Amino acid sequence: MRKLLVIALVGLAAQLVDGALGMAYGLTSSTLLLLVGVAPAAASASVHLAEIGTTLAAGTAHWRFGNVDWRVVTRIAIPGAVGAFAGATFLSSLSTEAAAPWMAAILFTLGAYLLVRFSRPLRRNPAAGQLRGRFLGPLGLVAGFVDATGGGGWGPVATPALLVSGRMEPRKVIGSVDTSEFLVAVSASLGFLIGLGTEGFLLPIVLALLIGGLIAAPIAAWLVRIVPAQMLGAAVGGVIVLTNARILMRTAELEGSLPVLVYVLLAAGWVTALVLAVRLVLRARRQRATAEAASLQAANTEAVNTDKANAEAVNADKANTDKAGTDDADSGAAAEPEVTALSGADR
Repeated sequence: MRKLLVIALVGLAAQLVDGALGMAYGLTSSTLLLLVGVAPAAASASVHLAEIGTTLAAGTAHWRFGNVDWRVVTRIAIPGAVGAFAGATFLSSLSTEAAAPWMAAILFTLGAYLLVRFSRPLRRNPAAGQLRGRFLGPLGLVAGFVDATGGGGWGPVATPALLVSGRMEPRKVIGSVDTSEFLVAVSASLGFLIGLGTEGFLLPIVLALLIGGLIAAPIAAWLVRIVPAQMLGAAVGGVIVLTNARILMRTAELEGSLPVLVYVLLAAGWVTALVLAVRLVLRARRQRATAEAASLQAANTEAVNTDKANAEAVNADKANTDKAGTDDADSGAAAEPEVTALSGADR
């Protein structure tokens, strides 16, 4: 029961991260499951089975909010499903001893990628046009294979690649990737079912992950407004790197002061990434404040100019009215002597 409670907390934490970043549910869940002693193939199989429920809910929500580009979904989900099935079959064929370092290496690489990704701004390419199938197909195939063999990676591989292309809105990138992940999770689960049988799925772990994720879903919606994604991504990347570095060093049988030196270097890199992420957040806030101040100043200037123009228009109307009154008075004064003269002549 204690282990299931821990795993439920794992699912909760993973959903918090995924809800705030749009990625890393599988990465976080698999890393923490390995940390508590779950076998690599069973960890990936259980995570993907739980993801069938979470991705279905996420995809439905994105669809209702109009965040899904179905053309991209169909072109990336099918190759992704093929890659996920192949990855699940490959991981199922490995022994636990061989799979642990393989999975840890993939997770370590993706964690390092998160550190780099969220410690610098994302450069967008303003090129117009639709994404082509020859780009989406290989991307889905690679992302699906990495996702199944590493226990996660669909979002960290697919989402940044689509964002960098600059040809989709960020909300549609996240919505399309999350929606297509449903088919990837189903395909990976089928691959694990064929390779491992039903005993490969730890149903209590699946239920615990699912319950934790459902509890965290509304909290994640609030968290994304409070915690900057830049800082959260760097923090999660560091946790994944340090956790999987322990498995890799144990496999490499490093002794003496080398593990300590490796941990120090990795910790220094993590701190550097966090500092850079904080600087990016502060710079973004300053730019936002400057833009808001400029917008407010422009609005105030426009209001002053409008008031001035209205005042000038009122003064002009008043001047025209006064001039019209003066002209009428002059006309009346000129007409009165003429009437008087006519009256004298008549007499």
